[in-house]
Amino acid sequence: MCVWRGFDPPHQSDTRTVYIANKFPQHGHYIPQRFADNRIISSKYTIWNFIPKNLFEQFRRIANFYFLIIFLVQLMIDTPTSPITSGLPLFFVITVTAIKQGYEDWLRHKADNEVNGAPVFVVRSGSLVQTRSKNIRVGDIVRVAKDETFPADLVLLSSDRAEGTCHITTASLDGETNLKTHYAVPETAVAQSVSRLESLQAVVECQQPEADLYRFVGRITVTQQGEEIVRPLGPENLLLRGARLKNTKEIFGVAVYTGMESKMALNYKCKSQKRSAVEKSMNTFLIIYLGILLFEAILSTILKYAWQAENKWDEPFYNQKTDKERNSSQILKFISDFLAFLVLYNFIIPISLYVTVELQKFLGSFFIGWDLDLYHEESDQKAQVNTSDLNEELGQVEYVFTDKTGTLTENEMQFRECSINGIKYQEINGKLVPEGMTEDSPDGSVPCLVRFILCVHTFQNGEEELFLKAVSLCHTVQISYDQTDGPGDPFSHANSFSPQMEYYASSPDEKALVEATKRMGVTFIGSHGEIMEIKTLGKAEKYKLLHVLEFDANRRRMSVILQKPSGEKVLFTKGAESAVLPYTTSGEIDKTRVHVDEFALKGLRTLVVACRHFSADEYQEVDRRLHEARTALQQREERLVEVFNFIEKDLELLGATGDKVQETIESLRLAGIKVWVLTGDKHETAVSVSLSCGHFHRTMNILELVQQKSDRECAEQLRRLARRIKEDHVIQHGLVVDGASLSLALREHEKLFMEVCKNCSAVLCCRMAPLQKAKVVRLLKTSPEKPITLAIGDGANDVSMIQEAHVGIGRCRTGEDVACNSNVRFSLTFDTVRDRSPVSFLVWMFNMLSCALQTLYDSVYLTLYNICFTSLPILVYSLFEQLVHPHVLQSKPALYRDISKNSLLSFKTFLYWTFLGFCHAFVFFFGSYILMGEDTTLMGNGQMFGNWTFGTLVFTVMVITVTLKLALETHFWTWMNHFVTWGSIAFYFIFSLFYGGIIWPFLHTQDMYFVFVQLLSSGSAWFAIIIIIITCLFPDVIKKVFYRHLQPTSTQKSQFIEAYQGIGCVDSMCCFSEGQNACSRLGRLVERMMGRCDPARATRCDRSLSMICTAFLPYVLRSVVLSWWVMSQK
Repeated sequence: MCVWRGFDPPHQSDTRTVYIANKFPQHGHYIPQRFADNRIISSKYTIWNFIPKNLFEQFRRIANFYFLIIFLVQLMIDTPTSPITSGLPLFFVITVTAIKQGYEDWLRHKADNEVNGAPVFVVRSGSLVQTRSKNIRVGDIVRVAKDETFPADLVLLSSDRAEGTCHITTASLDGETNLKTHYAVPETAVAQSVSRLESLQAVVECQQPEADLYRFVGRITVTQQGEEIVRPLGPENLLLRGARLKNTKEIFGVAVYTGMESKMALNYKCKSQKRSAVEKSMNTFLIIYLGILLFEAILSTILKYAWQAENKWDEPFYNQKTDKERNSSQILKFISDFLAFLVLYNFIIPISLYVTVELQKFLGSFFIGWDLDLYHEESDQKAQVNTSDLNEELGQVEYVFTDKTGTLTENEMQFRECSINGIKYQEINGKLVPEGMTEDSPDGSVPCLVRFILCVHTFQNGEEELFLKAVSLCHTVQISYDQTDGPGDPFSHANSFSPQMEYYASSPDEKALVEATKRMGVTFIGSHGEIMEIKTLGKAEKYKLLHVLEFDANRRRMSVILQKPSGEKVLFTKGAESAVLPYTTSGEIDKTRVHVDEFALKGLRTLVVACRHFSADEYQEVDRRLHEARTALQQREERLVEVFNFIEKDLELLGATGDKVQETIESLRLAGIKVWVLTGDKHETAVSVSLSCGHFHRTMNILELVQQKSDRECAEQLRRLARRIKEDHVIQHGLVVDGASLSLALREHEKLFMEVCKNCSAVLCCRMAPLQKAKVVRLLKTSPEKPITLAIGDGANDVSMIQEAHVGIGRCRTGEDVACNSNVRFSLTFDTVRDRSPVSFLVWMFNMLSCALQTLYDSVYLTLYNICFTSLPILVYSLFEQLVHPHVLQSKPALYRDISKNSLLSFKTFLYWTFLGFCHAFVFFFGSYILMGEDTTLMGNGQMFGNWTFGTLVFTVMVITVTLKLALETHFWTWMNHFVTWGSIAFYFIFSLFYGGIIWPFLHTQDMYFVFVQLLSSGSAWFAIIIIIITCLFPDVIKKVFYRHLQPTSTQKSQFIEAYQGIGCVDSMCCFSEGQNACSRLGRLVERMMGRCDPARATRCDRSLSMICTAFLPYVLRSVVLSWWVMSQK
């Protein structure tokens, strides 16, 4: 029987065999396995499938498919409008969308090429060869240098360290910034040169690729002198693609998973087309308009046949039917007439809306990239929009899912103040200064605590020195040095401190405190095994780490037991004031408690620091109890808690710290946005970070759903939590859930679980697998309320969560945020009016003209109405409009609530704007008819008004009114708004003069020849235009004024305040006597402004008043409005 070693048919084996350096066996029948190459593909299209695939996706949209059908109908039957009126706008929309999506996919191709083309070094043919990342094959030995990312999933073979270890950071995979140690097996760790690696004979057998970042099962068989040595391989031996090498000069590893089979790539969910809530609303409104369109077309067809029931109208003397027409089928004729009316009224469907939205999304994505507030200077990276289809969703987010709070708060905290031995200090320029004093004391001497740092003899009782040492030693911080030339003493920097050292911590408060003590003169140098070293006052001290009492959510504190250089045993503890102060028996307890409350009122994150000194007998008892608890097989956790409480008592209070937390989470909370943290961290670490970053605040009641063993137990706990929330409804609640309990809750108790979660202000899910994160997002996204969700992450384990949410934001590295806002809401409702008006004219004209299939406008006007005459003002509005200044928005996050829940595109708003479109159309048509219909000889030359002249009059009124209506809605005017607003009106007049003033040889008919010129020559026509425009807009102005004055929104109130602050140089607008009239008040106001303000401030005041006037009544005299505004202030 012949055995084929290494043969692994695809998807038929649970393991794969990798021959290191691709040294395949030379005997027997060996068929090499087929593995994926190392290319990463995130793009959607190729050159060959772009056109068919993109067209297929675009015509899946209802509007595009509808206009395609209309265009085909116009080609097949005789219709009153040219096929160009539907075909050209459709072609424009399809082209613009294709260009936008093609450009975005080109950016993805560009990013893929940068990754796939990155230079790497591999060992081939006994030498180190440089190649591209995409050329790495499974089995290649890859060399990775310090600070480089791993180009594939590698099994570590050797490093520059003799023991074969290396340090990596997986921030791009799971967001963890602390260093992790990985190991090589002893048999390969000695192969530190290319020649020894070339002679290495080894085979790796491992599982097939899977998405779990933390699971790897395999073994390596090394052949040495004819003997096979087998060693197990686990996650500690695997270097994942995307991780970065730290603190190690170089490593060699063998590629086991490449390209799209790497764990990072497997965490990508299958791409699905995300559609925004705006687009879904547009589709709903489109269906409504389709219903109206069908009703109008059927009604018009029926009325036509009812009118033609009389012979004199069915076949008038001037329009005799042919024999073919008389003998044609009545059913086919009815269908033909129905389709003709459908084409005539098809402009009710606002294709210009899709043009505007697509352009706004495309151009708006550039604004996000250009925004300097979103630029990260340290990494020289700007915000990058991978898909612009979801820009507007950023203004509707109700839930934010993040892998950890540090992703939102930049993993940064800043040390601000501290309390030591009852004295409060603040940091100024890297020095601790007693409160109320500046950096330099009045007599020129150095402040007291700074003198402590400068001279060892000034430490009087040692409390200050002990406090700084406790802070610099009570942590789990790791250090990375930028300059590492090879293996050596980790404390080699102690005597000659290198400023290039960087601290890594799982919690931002630990990093902030260690960096603060470094600035104060007590520097943590590093740890190696059980030894921790600090440098105090220029002197190095080594402490032996005996025990670490880890943080947990119940104790809310962590401790370390150390042995001093003198041999004395000491306990250092830090934690929340409620978890430490009750256990203190000495020190300035009352003063420190007052200081902690003051820190909390300032919004600072507080920690209390204490210590306990052990005698030899006390430490022996502590050590014995810890050993027994940690080796217990039954009730280990309960026994550990008991021992920890025994140790952490009779504490001596040293002081407290106050750290500044980023205000991101609090701002989101004020904006009505709930934050859920979905992390893979363990329970204790996740709770600690949430507390330190403000996700859970000190007054919040924290509920737990952890360590549930069965469905029944989980259901009972959920019911208890629900009852507790109802009983304590006044208090804010936070919920902590672990991965195992979450699986039970989602299995049969989804409704109860969601009820508990929605009643909590903050939710923390720990020990979450990547796909579990996506499941939680999907659960909330599909709930009955259908909230808009946003997911933000900084690692590959967050990709599935990011892809599942409505909006996904990825951070390239810790410290880089992507935050943006978009405004396209108004363009949708405005385009409803803009495209509703011309269709209503046609319906009314149809009835006025005895149900004839006659269009009111020229086909060229119909075609260019959407593309040229009215497209630019709304596009510029959507790009540049600012209701309030960005700084006001940042200072008042609650303004976000005004636009949440799609309030600006609600069904009520849609009906209002649709009704407004009907009303304007009614005024346009019948206003023109009343003013012009009775007198048909209003032209200067005595000629009669014809159909085209009447239609042109209505069209002119419509273009001007629609443009001015948008001007009324504009709050933030730029030169671009002025240019496109008045330029669009001017362009319409200029185009009409050229189009109707010249005989164009390429046009078969030219019905509009000299029509526009004759219309403008009539004074009555000008009078009608002005009267109709005022009639349409004046009610809108009145409504706007009264609504802003009687029922202003929060945004409008902020606009008032913003404008009022610009008149800060005036003492008060309410200081005038009651007997003075408005004009004299205005005169005194101007007099005071000119007399008490410098010219620059006076100009600013006048500009503020002008802005208010412009917002209220653009067509009313400014003096009247100023008087009204001053009176309203009283």
